[in-house]
Amino acid sequence: MQNAADNQMVHIRPYEDADFDAIWLIFESIVSKGETYAYDPDTDRAGAFDLWIKKPQQTFVANVGGEILGTYYIKPNQPGLGAHVCNCGYMVAEPARGQGIATTMCLHSQEIARSLGYQAMQFNLVVSTNEGAVRLWLKLGYEIVGTIPDGFNHVRHGLVDAFVMYKRLT
Repeated sequence: MQNAADNQMVHIRPYEDADFDAIWLIFESIVSKGETYAYDPDTDRAGAFDLWIKKPQQTFVANVGGEILGTYYIKPNQPGLGAHVCNCGYMVAEPARGQGIATTMCLHSQEIARSLGYQAMQFNLVVSTNEGAVRLWLKLGYEIVGTIPDGFNHVRHGLVDAFVMYKRLT
């Protein structure tokens, strides 16, 4: 997909071991702020590797002009009888936001999900104050199917609502 900001292509590919340094920089810069992910803001490199690489079914990177500027994972949302619904997490490096990388990754993840046999995708905790993400997921066809009152302890705003968002893929 074309990157609107600088006319470069966004290439998404599966994670390789050499990618983790770039992923760690993105992960740490986002998680340490305590604004969008429920992960402990003090998550260390080993913890990030476990959460973003080991536990998911697959992890991908978004490469623009030879630089990793985004990453996402895909995994079953629940085991067993709930495993037909997947869950994904997405991160984009702060300087690269607003350039279509998250959109490209989300569309790619839906294709991957279908190829893996998933019938739907669910985001379990979309922080209500993360207006860019909420707006993007709605634009891409996700619905808010539930609100968790005070479901996220935002580092600056205190307790804020969190949304459960869902999209059928079949």
